[in-house]
Parts: sequence; structure tokens; C-alpha cells
Amino acid sequence: MIKVFVGCDPNNCDLEQMMVLDYSIRKHTQHPVEIMWMQLSSDANSPWYSNATTDEGWHTEKWATPFSGFRWAIPELCNFEGRAIYMDTDVIVLCDINELWSHPMDDKTIVIAKGGSSTARLCTSVWDCNKAKQYLPTLKEMRADPTSHKKLMQLIKEKPQLVQPYKDSYNNIDGEGLAIEKIKVLHYSDMGTQFSHKYALPRLQATGQEHWFDGAIMPHPRQDLIELFDRYYQEALSAGYHLENYVVKPYGSFSKATQINYHGNKVTRPEDNKNWFARSFYNFRSKFKKKYFSLDD
Repeated sequence: MIKVFVGCDPNNCDLEQMMVLDYSIRKHTQHPVEIMWMQLSSDANSPWYSNATTDEGWHTEKWATPFSGFRWAIPELCNFEGRAIYMDTDVIVLCDINELWSHPMDDKTIVIAKGGSSTARLCTSVWDCNKAKQYLPTLKEMRADPTSHKKLMQLIKEKPQLVQPYKDSYNNIDGEGLAIEKIKVLHYSDMGTQFSHKYALPRLQATGQEHWFDGAIMPHPRQDLIELFDRYYQEALSAGYHLENYVVKPYGSFSKATQINYHGNKVTRPEDNKNWFARSFYNFRSKFKKKYFSLDD
């Protein structure tokens, strides 16, 4: 059984993404697959339990998404046995998922991911749950520490031997200049340009809900990738998949970092990122001059 853990929103904002991801995984494989949706829960018995009122369970206030820190809990939830795949929900699988599941892994590696130690992207990754045990805090410790996600990302940077890079096409970020037929796993990572917004936002608005992403919404620059998502969305519906299959009892409000000033990535918004860098440099220079030089200087 191929185990796939997927981080997603707890208030039914990501139904379209969940359906397309589920369909895309099963479309390309004959292997048995078990998908575990990782969503904040009010159930004290759930591994994703969080209660800000009582200060119990996961602390999400420093996360960029409602599920950022969940990936580190996967090895313990697998009883530190075997392998497990982690994915964000904004993913379309375009190859046999078994390619990831059976990817060769070095002896010292605990996770296979895109990039090296300082640039590792764990948003699509393969865990060796047994080897990860000696490096990870317990689930109880991770849930109690608001900085656990940041600390564990730092651990990955400090111990490069723990991460084994795979082909970039297994976590292709918003196209990266590749033709669709060369992409194995598409991660439409820019939260402001996600293909699912045109379905999800009207659906949520009709019931008085708001999406958890609070940044600016804009078109994705790759029309062929937009059409790919639309095609998989319609194929899933035709194959008997339904959004209702992914609905949960809404968790309600939760704390997380805002994306009001979110700038996407250099693939989807190269000019925005260039302008953001220029603005950041200007602000830094201005603060530096004010601190160390007089106005006359």
C-alpha cells in the first residue's frame, strides 16, 4: 500500500484541489494507494487536534498555511516503519506515484525532496520513517512548540546528509519552463495564481465563507497548465469523483501568518519578485543610513 499524506485546509476551501489530486494519483497507477488528508481538527483524539482556547494541540500561528508543520508528524504516525509520501494539496500527479514510492534512497537519508540542504522543498517528499525517528521530536513536543516547523527546517539545513535530492520534475513549481509531458508532479505553488480559485472562490462566496489565502488573486501565466487542471477537474467528475466526498465539518477560525504581502515565486511573477527585491534593498539601505549616518551624509 502506497501511503500518501496530504496537507489541506480544514474548512473545505481546498475541495477542488483534493479531488483533482486524488484523481490524478489514481489515474496514473495500478498500485493500491491510501490517502490521509491532514486537516486541523477539534477532536482531541485526532493527531491534527488544535485548540487555541485551551492552548492544546498544534500551534499554527507562525505557519504560512493551515498545515505547514504537519509533515514532520508523518514518521511517528507510521509507527516509524516503512515509507510515506507527503504532498501539499495543490499538486497534480502526472506519473505513476510508484516512481516516488520506490525511489532509491541513500543510507543516511531520512527524506527525498527537491533541492539541496539549504534549498530543500519538502512540499512533495518521500520519508524513510524509521531513519527519521532519531532526528524528530515526538508528536506531543511538536504540537506544543509554535516554532517546531521552523526549527526542523533549520535542522534540514544544518544536516545536508538527511536530504537526498530527486529530479526537479517530481516537484515542478508552476511549470518552470518545462513542457507538460516532461513534468512528473506539478505543484502549482503560487497561492495567488492557483487554478482552483476560479471554482473555489465562487463556491465559498455562495455560502458566506472566505478562503484561507488572504493575498491577491491573479491569473497564472501558463495557459496550458490552466487547461490541464480544468481537464483533470472535468475528468474527475466524469469518473464519479464528487466535491462532496471531501467535505468535512468545518474547523472554524485558526491562526496563521498572513499573505497580504505575498509575492508568489520567480516562475509565476518574475517582475514582481524583481520589484520586491528592489524595494527590500531600498528599505534596508534607508534604515541602514538612518541608523549609522546623519541626514547630511
